[in-house]
Amino acid sequence: MPDHHTGGGDPAHTLRLLWRQPDADPPRRGPRQGRSLDEIVMAAIALADAEGLDAVTMRALAQAVGVAPMTLYTYVPGKAELLDLMLDAIYAGMPRPDLSDQPWRARVAALAQDNRDLFTAHPWAAEVATGRPPLGPGLMAKYEHELRAFDDTGLDDVTRDAALTFVLDFVRAAARSAAEARSARAQTAWTDEQWWTANAPLLAQVLDEQQYPTAVRVGAAAGTAQHAAYHPDHAYTFGLTRILDALTTLIDQSS
Repeated sequence: MPDHHTGGGDPAHTLRLLWRQPDADPPRRGPRQGRSLDEIVMAAIALADAEGLDAVTMRALAQAVGVAPMTLYTYVPGKAELLDLMLDAIYAGMPRPDLSDQPWRARVAALAQDNRDLFTAHPWAAEVATGRPPLGPGLMAKYEHELRAFDDTGLDDVTRDAALTFVLDFVRAAARSAAEARSARAQTAWTDEQWWTANAPLLAQVLDEQQYPTAVRVGAAAGTAQHAAYHPDHAYTFGLTRILDALTTLIDQSS
């Protein structure tokens, strides 16, 4: 379960920040603001991209933007609200090309790739649970664009929303697995192929083909084809194709 989640701050205050609405609260006393809220949010995103979400503390962010830590609280009440602002900002920056002339499978494949690219650029975003999503302009523009990928499919509104969630959940899970694979390579300084080559002699001794005939045969075939036990690109392509096939069946039934 992710350690980070959206919707952890005061809902009314967070919404005002997301939509850049004037705060109804009286102005706070404190250091005079010398940065914009957008600059604070972009600095937090840069810090998370470079060092991970745990590195985004109010003190570290204050140092990154060159202000006193207490000054940050004149922009956002805390990290919970900041996280919602960070996610909404990266959502706002996603591409939204007009794909209306494409068949629905191509449209859905494109939105899946756009989300995969988002998680590649901002790996920390895949770690955030969004059961209570940041309902800002970035998310709403993203949601509107992605729902339109299912235009002319015959799906009712509830099923259309579920189909989109189905696709996005897969992409997020694939992104997390890919990030774990990258982390393993970085921490060991070995490629997957080098790791398997180093362990091959021991594996040959302990893996009994008589006891595990299917596992040995299939594992060897997959490892040879992928040069690793797990290949993120192969897993993504295979999984997305199966999802599109499943949605094809659903859409055909709805016609």
